[in-house]
Amino acid sequence: MTNQIKKNYKTILILLLFTQSLLFPCTSAIVSVKASPNGRPLLWKHRDSSGYENKLMFFKGLKYDFVADVNVRDTLAKSVWMGSNTTGFSIMNTASYNVDTTNTNNIPRQQDGAVMKRALAECATLEDFEALLDELVGVWAVASNYGVIDANGGAAYYEVDIDSYKKFDVNDTLIAPDGYLIRSNYSVSGKDLKGQGYIRYETAKELFSEHFTKDKHICLSFLLKTVDRSMLHSLTGVDVYKMDLPKDTTNKKFIAFQDFIVRYSTVSSMIIQGVEPGEDPALTTLWTVLGFPVTTLVTPVWVAAGENLPMVTIGSKGVTAPINKKSLQLKEKCFPVEYGHGLDYLNVSALLNKEETGIIQKLFPYEKEIMDKAQTLIKNWRTNSFQQKEAEEYYKWLDEYINSVYQKEFGI
Repeated sequence: MTNQIKKNYKTILILLLFTQSLLFPCTSAIVSVKASPNGRPLLWKHRDSSGYENKLMFFKGLKYDFVADVNVRDTLAKSVWMGSNTTGFSIMNTASYNVDTTNTNNIPRQQDGAVMKRALAECATLEDFEALLDELVGVWAVASNYGVIDANGGAAYYEVDIDSYKKFDVNDTLIAPDGYLIRSNYSVSGKDLKGQGYIRYETAKELFSEHFTKDKHICLSFLLKTVDRSMLHSLTGVDVYKMDLPKDTTNKKFIAFQDFIVRYSTVSSMIIQGVEPGEDPALTTLWTVLGFPVTTLVTPVWVAAGENLPMVTIGSKGVTAPINKKSLQLKEKCFPVEYGHGLDYLNVSALLNKEETGIIQKLFPYEKEIMDKAQTLIKNWRTNSFQQKEAEEYYKWLDEYINSVYQKEFGI
C-alpha cells in the first residue's frame, strides 16, 4: 500500500468512524474446504444489533428443521440471524449500506432475517438458495451480504440489493485466492466507499492474512479466540490485549471503544463448522456465543440433537437465554458510564488487569474444557456416526458447567 493510498484510506476511515456507531452492523467470513485445516468449511458471523437479548431456537421448517439465533424481542420469531438446518445448509448475513435500495413499490424493508428463516426451512444447497433469491428479488426489499455453506462443499457470499444479486464463490481461486472471504457492511459490487465497516474489515483482513501466512489455513480456534474476541483497531493500531494494563479492577482505565470488531453493540456470534462432502450433515456444529463475546463462553450445539437445546441457550417467549443474561450483567462492568456518549468508552480494567482478575482472565480458561469435550464427541461421531443421546448428555453437562463457572467466578 503506497503512502498516498494509506493517507486516503485513513482520511476516509476517520470520517466513517463517526457515522458507523449510529448503525448496527456485523463482521463475517467464509472459509472454504481449501483453506480449512480439515476440509470442512467454516462460516463466521460477529453480530451487532440494538437487540441485546438473544437466544437459540429450534424450528420445525417446511422441509427441514433448523437451529438459529433469534432476537428475544421478536416474540413471534419472524426473523433469524444465523443458523443451520438438518441438511448442513447454513446461512448468516451482514447488512450492506452501499447497494441499491431504491424502493418504488413500497416493499417492507428489514426482511434480511425473514429471508434467512425461509432459506433454512427450505434450502439444502447453494443452488436451492439461488432459486429462492430468484423468486424473492424485487419482492422482499433487502440490502445484505448473505454467507452460505452446504454439505457438498459449497461456500459463497451473495450480495443482494432491491432487485438483483451477485455471487462470490469462495471456492473460485480467482475470487478467493486463499480460500476465504471477509465481509462487513459494504458490498464489493456496490458503490465504492459508500458503505460501512471499512475499519472492521481491515482489522479482520489483517488478522486473517497474518494467521494464514503463518499456518496456511484458517481454523476454528483462530476464529473463536483471535478474531471473534479481537480488540485490535486497524486504523489507530490500538490492541487492548497489548496495552499497559491497569493494576486491578478498582483502577479504572477508559479508552474510546468504537469500530473494533468487538464493541458495545455486539450481541452474539456464531461459527458454523460444516462437514466434508459426503460426510453426515448431522456433524455440522454451531459454535455459539450468546451475548457480548468477551463476557460469554462458547456453547456448541447440533441441529441433529433435536429440540432439547442446552437450557443456558434458550428462553421462553420474551425471555433471554440464561448465558446471555449473565453476559449482559458482566458487560455492564465494562461500560459503567451511561450518560452522554459514555457507552462509547470501555473500562479496560473490568476485562483485563495486571492482577489477572478481569472478566476475560477469569472466564476464558474454562472455555478449553467446553471445546475439548465437544471435539472429542465430534471425533468419535465421525467414526461411529452421530449419537443423539451423547449430545443430550453433553448439553446437561454444559448447563451445569457454565452455571457453576459464572457462580464461582462472579456470583451470578
